[in-house]
Amino acid sequence: MSPLRIATRKSPLALWQAEYVAKRLQAAGVDSVLVPLVSGGDVDMRPIDGTRQVGLFTKRIQQALLENEADIAVHSLKDLPTEQNPRLLLAAVPERETVLDSLVSKACLRLDQLPSNARIGTGSQRRAAQLRNHRPDLQVMPIRGNVQTRLGKLDEGEFDAILLAEAGILRLEMHELPRTQFSIEEMLPAPGQGALGIEVRSDDQACDTVSVLDHIPARAAVTAERKLLALLHGGCLAPIAAYAQVHGQTMKLTATVLSQDGSQKLEEKHELPTTAESMLATAHQLAQLAATALLERGAADLINAAR
Repeated sequence: MSPLRIATRKSPLALWQAEYVAKRLQAAGVDSVLVPLVSGGDVDMRPIDGTRQVGLFTKRIQQALLENEADIAVHSLKDLPTEQNPRLLLAAVPERETVLDSLVSKACLRLDQLPSNARIGTGSQRRAAQLRNHRPDLQVMPIRGNVQTRLGKLDEGEFDAILLAEAGILRLEMHELPRTQFSIEEMLPAPGQGALGIEVRSDDQACDTVSVLDHIPARAAVTAERKLLALLHGGCLAPIAAYAQVHGQTMKLTATVLSQDGSQKLEEKHELPTTAESMLATAHQLAQLAATALLERGAADLINAAR
C-alpha cells in the first residue's frame, strides 16, 4: 500500500498539525508523506472581512484532494466552511486541544490591566467584538499572518498586545511566551477552535484508514458548534462564538452572537442528556435549540450587519 499523501498548508502550525496526524497514523501502522501547499490566505494579507470568500485557508487544500494530488487533508477545523462539498467527507476529528484564547503582551498583562486606548491586534471578528464588549476603550486593530509574523509585529511595537489561540501556542511549544489566558466567560471560542479536521474524498478508502483517529466526544462537540454556525448562516467571518462539551451523560452548548462594535450581545446556554450512541444526534438537537432561540432574539440582524 502506497503512503497516504497528506495535504497541508506550509505555515509552521499547519505543518505541526499534519505531522501530528502522520505520527498518529504511523502508530496505527499507516505510512504517510506530507504534501505542503500554499493557500490563498497565506499570500493575501488584506484584512479578512465580509467581502472575502469563505475557505480562504482551506480551498487550495481541498482542491488537492479533488484533483488527486493528495489522499487526506488536515485542517484547523475552525477554518473549514460548514457547507460540505458532496465529494468530500470529514472522516475524523482527533482529540481536541484547549479552546482558550490568550492575550499576548510583553508585560504579560490581563485584559483589565491594559491601558485605555491600547492597540490590540486580532484578525477575528469574534475576538474583536468580545474585546469591545468588555473594553470599548481599546483600539482593536486588524492583523494578518501566521503566528510568527504576528509576534514579530508585536515585537516591533505595532501593537500593545495581540490575541492568539492557546492551542497554537502549545502546539508550537512556545511555552515561555508572555501571555494571560482569557476565561471562557471572557472570550468564548470560535466553532471548532482547538480541533483538527481530517478530510478525504467521499468515495475513497482512505476514510476507513483515518477513521481510527476519530474521537467521538470531540466530533460531537464540534458538530454542535458547526451546525449552529450553519443554522445561523454565519460563515466564518461573523461575530459568532460557540462551545460544546460532553460531561458524562450530559452535553452542553453555549453560543453567543454579537454586534461588530460589541455593544449588543445575545447568549444562549442549553444542555441535553446523551449517551455514547446518541452523542451526534444530541449535538444536532442542541444546535437547533440554540440557533432557534438566538434567531428569535434578533441574531440575524446582528449577523447581517457584520457582512
